[in-house]
Amino acid sequence: MAKPLMIALDFPSGEEALAFLSRFDEPSKLTVKVGMELFYEEGPSIIEKIKALGCDIFLDLKLFDIPNTVKQASKRLAKLGVNYMTVHGLGGSEMIAAAREGLDEGAKEAGVEAPTLLAVTELTSISDDVLKNEQNVDLPMKEMVLSLARTARGAGADGVVCSSQELETLNNALDDGFFYLVPGIRLPEDGVQDQKRVASPTFARENGASAIVVGRPITKNAYVKEAYDRYLSDWEG
Repeated sequence: MAKPLMIALDFPSGEEALAFLSRFDEPSKLTVKVGMELFYEEGPSIIEKIKALGCDIFLDLKLFDIPNTVKQASKRLAKLGVNYMTVHGLGGSEMIAAAREGLDEGAKEAGVEAPTLLAVTELTSISDDVLKNEQNVDLPMKEMVLSLARTARGAGADGVVCSSQELETLNNALDDGFFYLVPGIRLPEDGVQDQKRVASPTFARENGASAIVVGRPITKNAYVKEAYDRYLSDWEG
């Protein structure tokens, strides 16, 4: 899928994640997100099991540490053969560049393709009020996200994770070819839960998203395949 809809496998165990994937007739057509909850519970073995089903994998661990630590972690994670990986953009240009080096080195050693490196900007759970009064950032949200995206691009990242609300600003300010992954996706009939900056798949597509992530509206739905098809149809237009 050129512009994937990624399903967030936010399950407490590998058994539950694999049971969920078994409900699809062709899991090899899926792109899935493995985040902290599942990876910290199961470790690298869950990546191997999901890869065996043929899924593309977005490993979302948001690495955030000193550059050398991030480089060494990235080098090892690249050997797992995942397709996408994240660092936190607030770690700065040196850290992002170190992640890029680690991914490239690890992938070369393992004989696999290096993952697409994405820098997380501001989480979709962060509101303007939190940005200003807790993070003490004077910039408006869109300008803050743009600043982080420019830093990430200059340091060798392939794209960023951002909300749909910043897409227009980013697409207007940055060159073509940068990858925009958008979480916080909800259809109008689904609740926003703990997300603050949300939008529909259609809105994300029309404003230049490269990929979207959908979690609970699909994984917690009694009719999983039908929910996935609804979101996919809206995303593909």
